[in-house]
Amino acid sequence: MSFFPGFEQRRVAVGSIGLNLRIGGSGAPLLLLHGYPQTHLAWHAVAPELARHFTVICPDLKGYGDSDAPAPDADSAAYSKRVMGRELLDLMGALGHRRFAVAGHDRGARIAYRMALDHPEAIAKLCVVDILPTAEYWDLADRKFAVNTFHWGFLARDGGLPERLIGQDPDFFQDYLMRLWSGDYGALDPAALAEYRRCFAKPENLAASCADYRAGYTLDDAQDRADREAGRKIACPVLVLSGDQYLSTGENQAVDIWKRWADDVRGTIVRSGHFVMEEKPQEVLGALLAFLAT
Repeated sequence: MSFFPGFEQRRVAVGSIGLNLRIGGSGAPLLLLHGYPQTHLAWHAVAPELARHFTVICPDLKGYGDSDAPAPDADSAAYSKRVMGRELLDLMGALGHRRFAVAGHDRGARIAYRMALDHPEAIAKLCVVDILPTAEYWDLADRKFAVNTFHWGFLARDGGLPERLIGQDPDFFQDYLMRLWSGDYGALDPAALAEYRRCFAKPENLAASCADYRAGYTLDDAQDRADREAGRKIACPVLVLSGDQYLSTGENQAVDIWKRWADDVRGTIVRSGHFVMEEKPQEVLGALLAFLAT
């Protein structure tokens, strides 16, 4: 099955790592970033239509999918969103794009907004799908967060605990999360789910994804707080695209929170679980095309 008809699959070297990606379409560049526990296939239901209007680049994040997953360093710095954002900026430069729009879901959205903060000259527009800024989400953590978003703390534990436990049955853990966070699990393509499980089960990817969350608990959180304290804001227009079932902040609070981080913020709420692009692709397409066309 071709998830990305008309797209080319490439492997691009960025520094010492290789990133797996799909690229297709023509027009202004649009970078699409996926989240946990998925791969670039998370965009398969919307990327072909977006490619009718844009040059669409869909990479597997470092440590995910079929991209390289270097062994984490002691402080997980290589998996901080600042470092991963810089690598993706280099990827886009290697493809000939110095300024571009970016849409990110889940962990990919955390990289996307960090790129917008660190490299405002490069990011023309930003869409964040179903997240809040990392520091804000930690500040809002409550008993509901502790149960429904338990993986934030669990994956951040060091000493090999999550890697060893998940590694005993990675298919179960990955599928459990997909079922837990989806509003309509039946809307998810079985072939895509099989690919997510294949890639998630790689031991090097398990280690990398835990490092991703450890960086979220330490470096990413500290960098957010430093920017917030300094009053730094995202310079480009921001679309906050949220499902109504995953975030524990209510339908309107997400936009209000993002307005602390950027001056030009607009929001769209979709009746969906966390995997918004796959559960409600037409609504996502409508919101993205309207935002990117303006």
